[in-house]
Amino acid sequence: MKKKKIYPIGGIAILALIIGTLAFYLFAPVNRTSETAYLYIDNDDNLDSIADKLSGVCHDYGVAGVTTLARHTGYDEHIRTGRYAIDTTIGAFKLFRHLRNGQQVPVRLTIPSVRTVADLSRELSEKMMLSEEDLYDFLTDNDSCQTLGKDTATIVCLFVPNTYELYWNMPMQKFLQRMKKESEAFWNADRKQKADALELTTDEVMTLASIVDEETANNGEKPMVAGMYYNRLRKPMPLQADPTIKFALKKFELRRIYNNMLHVKSPYNTYVNEGLPPGPIRIPSVAGIDAVLNLTHHNYLYMCAKEDFSGTHNFAVTYQEHLRNAAKYSKALNERGVR
Repeated sequence: MKKKKIYPIGGIAILALIIGTLAFYLFAPVNRTSETAYLYIDNDDNLDSIADKLSGVCHDYGVAGVTTLARHTGYDEHIRTGRYAIDTTIGAFKLFRHLRNGQQVPVRLTIPSVRTVADLSRELSEKMMLSEEDLYDFLTDNDSCQTLGKDTATIVCLFVPNTYELYWNMPMQKFLQRMKKESEAFWNADRKQKADALELTTDEVMTLASIVDEETANNGEKPMVAGMYYNRLRKPMPLQADPTIKFALKKFELRRIYNNMLHVKSPYNTYVNEGLPPGPIRIPSVAGIDAVLNLTHHNYLYMCAKEDFSGTHNFAVTYQEHLRNAAKYSKALNERGVR
């Protein structure tokens, strides 16, 4: 009689052990870090590469739990791209359910204030599941840009450097349409009214703002700089903005602009061509855009960096006064050995 009672008890114990082990593999927290980790699945991933990515942030039992569920459900034939959160409490079963259902979490993308389309394409491809080459090809093709109401010079005006919530695997066309929508929202009635009062289009405001941003990082001074360039536009007289020469030459590291550089053949050379260049010389900051829209009205036509290298400028009404300011700055550069 005693032996007959042992078998059911032993069977129950084994069953309990199996259930406990299964529950542990499926429901115990898999994240082995102290904070939420993220799994990025792209078009090239398969079950093995996903398991390899999981192993970087998950316990072995968690990886085993997810891959076991995947193999028994045909997941490898229906892998869904995206950015998936692995918080400190999630188990293998819930994580797998998120992967299978494509239940991803959005990213907070901040548009970078970069100088070139190449830089923009590279940085966006590092933050989104976007092809750097495809994005660059689109943004440098005039026919493609025209579908968004821009050309290759003004296409960067679509990218207002705010922070946006969107899905990491958003297709390129959908992403660009989202940027167009965000740009339209940014240019609300108040900003458009201010642009109209200056007799500038929104693209022209952004172009001028990009020059202002390149001239100074001091947000408090930006409305003064914008006012000086606006006075030149209204004269009219050449803007003679040194940052446009750097852009034309694609030599952004230059610390001094010499006379022989001022003759570069480029529509961005504002020493040769009057008016604004064809488009922005970088993606302007919101501070730069609003500085143009709220520019300071004054009589200054000239400015030169201050000789104390504070990042601010000496402003002048007359050319003679400007020459004196320029001489002081040139002397300071020479004393520092800046070439």
